[in-house]
Amino acid sequence: MKKKSFLVFITVMLLTGILAACGSSDDASTGSKDKIVIGYFPNINHVPAMVAKEKGFFQEQLGDGTVIEYRTFAEGGSFMTALKTGDVDAGLVGPGPAMNNYTTGADVKIIAGGSTGGTVVLAKAGSDIKSPEDFSGKTFITPGIGCTHDVQYETYLEDLGVTSERIGGTMKHLTGNPAQYSAMLEQGKIDVAVAPEPWAAQIQIETNAEVVIPWNEVSFGETLPASVLVTSGEMIENNPETIEKIVNAHKQAVEFINDNPEEAKEITIKDIKDTTKQELSKEVVDLAWERIGFTYEVDQDAVQAFADSSYALKFLKEQPDFTDLIDGQFIGTTTAGR
Repeated sequence: MKKKSFLVFITVMLLTGILAACGSSDDASTGSKDKIVIGYFPNINHVPAMVAKEKGFFQEQLGDGTVIEYRTFAEGGSFMTALKTGDVDAGLVGPGPAMNNYTTGADVKIIAGGSTGGTVVLAKAGSDIKSPEDFSGKTFITPGIGCTHDVQYETYLEDLGVTSERIGGTMKHLTGNPAQYSAMLEQGKIDVAVAPEPWAAQIQIETNAEVVIPWNEVSFGETLPASVLVTSGEMIENNPETIEKIVNAHKQAVEFINDNPEEAKEITIKDIKDTTKQELSKEVVDLAWERIGFTYEVDQDAVQAFADSSYALKFLKEQPDFTDLIDGQFIGTTTAGR
């Protein structure tokens, strides 16, 4: 009797073990899926990431065996921190943060362009600021210190002999979320908003703010990538096929945007609403779209010129050389031409 009970016990335990093993296998199978995290910002310069996400281009390229997660950022510093810590594998960021971090030893590579244009400088309607010559002594705001929009603006100012207090000038510099610029202008907390799209268009339409420097007149407005697709050198070395697939999905998105602008606008409005809880009007997006170009190619000369200006403005401590920053193997070129 005892022997029979023991045998039954062993049989039950074996069956339980087999079932548990089956369960573990399923869980392990799910857990063994690769995970790729893509980062981007909720602005129109980052539409390729929104489109690739919505249309499933990343999933199509990377396959069902890969879990894809998305993280959004308000400014470049937090994105670059996430890239350096491995919390983000690839994504879109402004060239400024990518360059600044590269010069301090960060493992970052530009692997494609994303967009051009999209930086507009505005002043409150009815203010005494009618031209850049009126900037002296005023307060301006950008998304971050040394961000792409900041460098574009301060480069433009330098030619006028007007600089920020940071480098001995008279303009006070604040940083903040572009979604708040309209209210800050209206409340008199800032005099000048250096805004990326679509926030520039929204400010202009909602508050009748005046455009003091148009997107195509601000420094590097038409040549500099406004967003770039980046990853780490480690990812390229260890997972070149994965990076190639990410770039391919990105290229699909850029081509889709240029071929289907109206659908791309709808995707943009939805994605920004989901992320920021703020719904942009079609009027705002239409105006912003006129100030943006979408391309996956990178103008290396423009990137170097921008970097030289960042150094001149003391955002960079050493004269930069970005020969190795751009890795064009996945797009087949490192110069503009699209």
